[in-house]
Amino acid sequence: MKKDCLVLGIESSCDETSAAVVRNGRDMLSNIISSQINLHKKYGGVVPEIASRKHIEMIDICIQEALEQANVTLDDIDIVGATYGPGLAGALLVGLSSAKAIAYASGKIFVGVNHIEGHICADFLAHKDLVPPFVCLVVSGGHTNIVYVNDYGKFEIMGRTRDDAAGEAFDKVARSIGLGYPGGPLIDKLAKEGNRHAISFPRASFNDGSLDFSFSGVKTAVLNYINKAKMKKIEINKADIAASFQEAVIDVLVDNTLSVLEFRKSDKIVIAGGVAANSRLRERFTDECSKRGIKAYFPPIVLCTDNAAMVASAAYYEYLNGNISDMYLNANPSLKIGER
Repeated sequence: MKKDCLVLGIESSCDETSAAVVRNGRDMLSNIISSQINLHKKYGGVVPEIASRKHIEMIDICIQEALEQANVTLDDIDIVGATYGPGLAGALLVGLSSAKAIAYASGKIFVGVNHIEGHICADFLAHKDLVPPFVCLVVSGGHTNIVYVNDYGKFEIMGRTRDDAAGEAFDKVARSIGLGYPGGPLIDKLAKEGNRHAISFPRASFNDGSLDFSFSGVKTAVLNYINKAKMKKIEINKADIAASFQEAVIDVLVDNTLSVLEFRKSDKIVIAGGVAANSRLRERFTDECSKRGIKAYFPPIVLCTDNAAMVASAAYYEYLNGNISDMYLNANPSLKIGER
C-alpha cells in the first residue's frame, strides 16, 4: 500500500447518514453528516422505518460530497469502511450494502467497523498526540462502557451498562418533563438554570464490586418524583429535576471511570460518544483529572455524535491489525465492543 492510506468511511447505524474521507487514520479530509433529528422529533424518538428510508435517500449524496470535499476520487481511495453494528438493522444495512457495493465494484479493500469502537477513534482525529494505552468512557444513547484501550483495536471491557444507557436515560427523563427529543442537549441546557443538589436521586452501584452501570433506577426515581408531585398537585421545578438527575448520572460515570484509572495506573482518560458533548460531564472530568495530574481528552462536539470520520479512522486501524472483511459480512444490531 502507498505511504498515505485514504479511507472512505460510511455510517448509517441510527439517524445520521454520514460519509467521510480520512488519511492514515488521523487526518480528516471531509466529514459529511445528514441528520434526521427534525424528522424524528415529533415522534419523541427514532422511528426505524423512517430512518432507513432517509438513509437510502441520502447515502449516495453524502458519499459524493465527502469525496468532493476531500478533493479526491474513488480511484484515490484505498479502503472502504462501514459500520456493521451495533445499531438499527435496517439502517445499518443501507450503509453496509453501499460500502460493499463500492468496494466490490472498484476492487477496494472492505473493512466492517464496530460502531462503539469508532466512537473511541473519534479522539484520534481530534488529538494527534493521543496514543494507547488509555482508559476510555464511551457514553451515548445506546451504549455506556468503560474500556481499557491496550493498543489500537485492542480493548478490555472494565464496565458496561446492565440496563438503560446514559443517553437513553437522558432521553426518557427529558420526555417526562416535556422537553422533547433529543433529550441530552435539552437536559444539559435546562440544568444550567437549576440546583443540582435540590433533589436526591439514587446513584446505582453493585455489591459484587463491578464497575458496571445501571441507569434504570435513577430514571424511575425521576418518574416517581414527578408522579407524586402531580398526585399532590405540587408544581415541579423542571430545571431542578434536570440538574439533579444529570448530576446523579454524571457522578456514577465519573466515579466508575476514575476507579478504573486508579486500577490501571493510567495517566489518560478519553471520553467518547454522544453524551461526551455534555458540558457538565466535561467540567467534572476536567476538574477531577486536574486534581490528579491526569490528562482528559474530549472530541469536538461534531465528533461526539455519529459520524463517518470516526468509522474511517477505525477501519484504518482494523486494516493495520489484519482485520479485512469479506462481502458476506452482515449487519449485527447487537454487536458488542471487542467482538468481530
